[in-house]
Amino acid sequence: MMLGVLRHNKSIVRPAFRAFSSANQMTVREALNSALDEEMSADPKVLLLGEEVGEYQGAYKISKGLLDKYGPERVLDTPITEAGFAGIGVGAAYYGLKPVVEFMTFNFSMQAIDHIINSAAKSNYMSAGQISVPIVFRGPNGAAAGVGAQHSQCYAAWYASCPGLKVLTPYSAEDARGLLKAAIRDPDPVVFLENELLYGESFPVSAEVLDSSFCLPIGKAKIEREGKDVTITAFSKMVGYALKAAEILEKEGISAEVINLRSIRPLDRSTINASVRKTNRLVTVEEGFPQHGVGAEICASVIEESFAYLDAPVERIAGADVPTPYAANLERLAFPQVEDIVRAAKRACYRSVQVAATA
Repeated sequence: MMLGVLRHNKSIVRPAFRAFSSANQMTVREALNSALDEEMSADPKVLLLGEEVGEYQGAYKISKGLLDKYGPERVLDTPITEAGFAGIGVGAAYYGLKPVVEFMTFNFSMQAIDHIINSAAKSNYMSAGQISVPIVFRGPNGAAAGVGAQHSQCYAAWYASCPGLKVLTPYSAEDARGLLKAAIRDPDPVVFLENELLYGESFPVSAEVLDSSFCLPIGKAKIEREGKDVTITAFSKMVGYALKAAEILEKEGISAEVINLRSIRPLDRSTINASVRKTNRLVTVEEGFPQHGVGAEICASVIEESFAYLDAPVERIAGADVPTPYAANLERLAFPQVEDIVRAAKRACYRSVQVAATA
């Protein structure tokens, strides 16, 4: 059946589907959908498989319209068996196809982690470069709202610790569109970590972003906001929180530079260190657990390469070191909030309000 995909779609020349919110705005959902559509239109080797990606048009409607356009040979509804369809995807990639495997949530990728780590990530090295594995594993990552400890984990640090994988974490519509195109075109396995709460968010997009040839480089961060007093690194949903914190800090006379990491592996160490050498302070922000997290790796990089430039200890903002609570009030306390970033930046700038000692 997989080889039949190539034969069946050689003649596809239909233009990519476009149904954006407005001429200069696009939701993350639309960005992902259009990227998938355009890459499937451009390359008949690209296929999509996962639970409810076809008839239901995706649990989050990311694959809306794709089954009607490309048919069931290229948009495959699978049983609820992550280990099964992830393995099928890896096997298809071995034979030269370019599967995009959707997990309904990356928490379920744990069922398929042997295929992702031991098969997809290691095959190129273990075959001395004879086997390429051009596959994308994508879906929502991290906390949503009220879904409990088993459905709220951030897997950025998990997968970023594994050689052979590339790990991307889009924030905006531009990120989602450009990075997904890059992931699909890449010859190596890519873990593409989206965020459920960002799917409906709208972002401004330029004509360049809307062009079908648009693609972002893997391994390059974006400076979302320039500043001179403190560097704040973040990825995925936390970029928005960092930008809100920067606005608050500006009112208090602190100029924060916000870096959207975009890529966790490879990590853009040069951009991070260049920023820290300018601001002399660093705050890292992530939803994941603090121990062995992305922030810890960034901290190590800055200590190794820019220690002499630091004027204050590095501040790490991360999720609480506990399984995610189900109760809404405790769930909010378990993940970074805008005010946490503001307080950390003020501490780094020695501007935090001291609590008076009690008698």
